Formats: sequence, C-alpha cells, structure tokens
Amino acid sequence: MLRIVIALLALLPITQAAGYDPAWATIAPQRVIRHTTSDGASLVKAVAGLKPGDKLEIASGTYRVERMWDIEVSGTADAPIWIMPAKDAKVIITRPDNKQNVINVGQSRPVSYLCLRGLEITGGSHGVRLGRCNQVWIDQCHIHHTGGVCLSANSADTNRLHLTRNHIHHGAGHAEGMYLGGNDGAHIMSESVIALNHIHDCRGDQGDGIEVKQGSWGNLIAENHVHDTNYPCITVYGTAGKPVNIIERNLCYRSADHTMQVQGEAIVRNNLLISAAGSGFTSTDHQGKTRNLQVIHNTIVNANHAFSGGSWNGREGMILANNVLYSRDANALHFANGKDGVKISGNIVVGNGPKDGCTRGRGIEDFTKLSWDASGLNATPTTDAPFERADPRFLIDTDLNGRARTTAISGAVVR
Repeated sequence: MLRIVIALLALLPITQAAGYDPAWATIAPQRVIRHTTSDGASLVKAVAGLKPGDKLEIASGTYRVERMWDIEVSGTADAPIWIMPAKDAKVIITRPDNKQNVINVGQSRPVSYLCLRGLEITGGSHGVRLGRCNQVWIDQCHIHHTGGVCLSANSADTNRLHLTRNHIHHGAGHAEGMYLGGNDGAHIMSESVIALNHIHDCRGDQGDGIEVKQGSWGNLIAENHVHDTNYPCITVYGTAGKPVNIIERNLCYRSADHTMQVQGEAIVRNNLLISAAGSGFTSTDHQGKTRNLQVIHNTIVNANHAFSGGSWNGREGMILANNVLYSRDANALHFANGKDGVKISGNIVVGNGPKDGCTRGRGIEDFTKLSWDASGLNATPTTDAPFERADPRFLIDTDLNGRARTTAISGAVVR
C-alpha cells in the first residue's frame, strides 16, 4: 500500500495493506475473461454478463460510453467479481458529455462483493457514483476532470465500502473529491474505509477533498494525502450517536478554507495539517451538535488560527491533548464561545490563546523542514524541539508514520 512518509515528502509503496483492504481481497477468481473489443457498448455488455467469481481483464483503449451505465452485477463473499485492466494495459473510461455519470454502481439494484481496480475514469458528471452498495471496493483508480464530484456515495445507504489508493483530482461544479453520505443524514455510509488516496485540486463551487456527511458512522479515514482544496481537505460531520469515526495519519495542506473540519463524535489523531486561509483545524455545530471529540497527537501549523473550537464549551467528551499547535499570526488555541469542561493537556503551542494544558514551543525551527505555506512538509521534530511534554493519559503508541513512540513526545511525528 502507500503510506505517508513525511521524512521523504512522498507517498511511498510498502507491503502492508491488511487493515484497509476487505476480507475477500486475496480470493482468487474462478474464471478470467479477457475483453479485447475497444468500444464502450461492448464493455458495458461484458460487465453485465459477469457472474460471481469472474475477473474481467480489459485491453488497453479508450472506452466511450454513450448511455447511462449502471453496474448491477454482484459477487459473493467467497466469489467476488473483479473488473480491471489486463496486465500492463491502460484503460480509460469516459463519455461524450456530463448529462450522466461515467460509471454508476448499484443505482438500480443492490451490489456487493465487486472490485473496480486500476481504471482511469474521466469526463461525465460524477466519475463514479455508488448507490446501494455493500462490500464494494474502488482501488487504484484515477478519477479526474469530471463535470461534478469525482467519486460519490450520496444517493443511497452504503456499508463496508473500501475506497483505497485512488488518485482523484480536478472535479467541477461542487467539485468534491469524495462526497460520502447524504445531506442531513438522508443517506448513511457506515463501517467503511477511505485510505491511502491522493486527492488534490478540488477547486469548484465548494471543493472538499473528502466529505463525510452527518449520520455516517464507524468509518476509518486514514493515510490520505489531500491538498489544494477550496473547502476543507477533509470534512467529517457527526454520527448521530452511532459509533465514532476515526480520522488518522492524514497529510492535509493548502486549503482556501480550513485544513480539516470535524463536527464531532470522532477520534482525530496523528494527522499533519498545514496552511489554510481559515484555521488549521476547526470544529463547530453544523447539521448536529459537537460532542465526544478527541483531538490527540496532531501537528497543526498555520498562519491563521491553528486550532479553533467554536462549539466546545460545556460539551461532553471533549479532549485536546498532546498536539503541536503553531500559529504564526493568530491563536494556537481559539475557543470563540468558551472551553468549560474541555480536557486540555500536553499541547505544545506557538501563538496566542489559552495557555492552560500547554507548553510554549519556539517556532517553525522546531521542525526539520516544515513551512507555514506547506512548501516544506517534514514535520520531524529537531533534536532540541521542546516536545517531550505529552500527557501519558492520552499517549498513542505510534506516530503518523507508524513508528513507535518511545518517549512522551507531543505531535504527530516522532524523532
């Protein structure tokens, strides 16, 4: 898989994918079908004929689909369906206009145990739109230059999606990289994994990199590399009392809004957030109330506010601990409406704002090569950075790169 390795300023391949891939990821196909006719209509027909256990290998070509295409085929837990390019093939799927999405999955009937891998998808309205999907895996696809959202799962309830290792950029319209769940909880995404994706240049009317809507619950948003967005790089709402979402080990930078925005009912840990027009991290009531939110061991560096908790006052389960929060020109901690009941401990700060539970850092020189504008992304603390102030009650065993914490060091990255 790809992991964020800040010391190398890149996404590097490693061999550990367990945790992010579905349980059926290693099941071998029962039949391999090679598709060699390079036109969209024949590809649609070939996909419609797939049975559980089939693997469709597609020859190189640009496949132009002129109709509304809804994939309706399902595999089983023991016999998934696989759709991907043949070895060394480059497969581009597109359509002539944006009146329809390029690929729909599960709009007409429920779909499960299906993997789309390694496809380039461009044009249309949404690049890929997931409907009634359970155990659907979108892996290593390149989705770009769409007329709307690049990848969406906002038209039906979805469960156990795996959205991994995709390269997503340059949507239009609302221009989200991923739009997951429906507004005001109209549709829920649950128990899904959004990991190892590279998402950037979301510059439309809105333009979140990854947006997880109100009521969606039990999801893991991990190790994504998201940058240059109009709205937050990652936006996550609340779960309406269901199990929390976990947001960890993401690298996010250069947002025209906030770098990351999380309403509540989440654990936010080991993220590196840099450079926003708004706050590095912000949290406030939106379609639900802010509550049960833990923000732990993150490194947040921003010219404006580093951390902003607009609706944290008097709310249950609010923890801000062991973070490095650096603001060049404003507040390290900003609580516009108060902070009663918030557990604040072990934070290293530069900037204005409350100082209880905080120790002062020196400045951007506390990092190996990190910059306010995200031109440098190496957040490894220097040997003399005063970061060994973490509260043991909130320690996380590993850092952003998966390395063990051998000392009580604050922030997302250890030395």
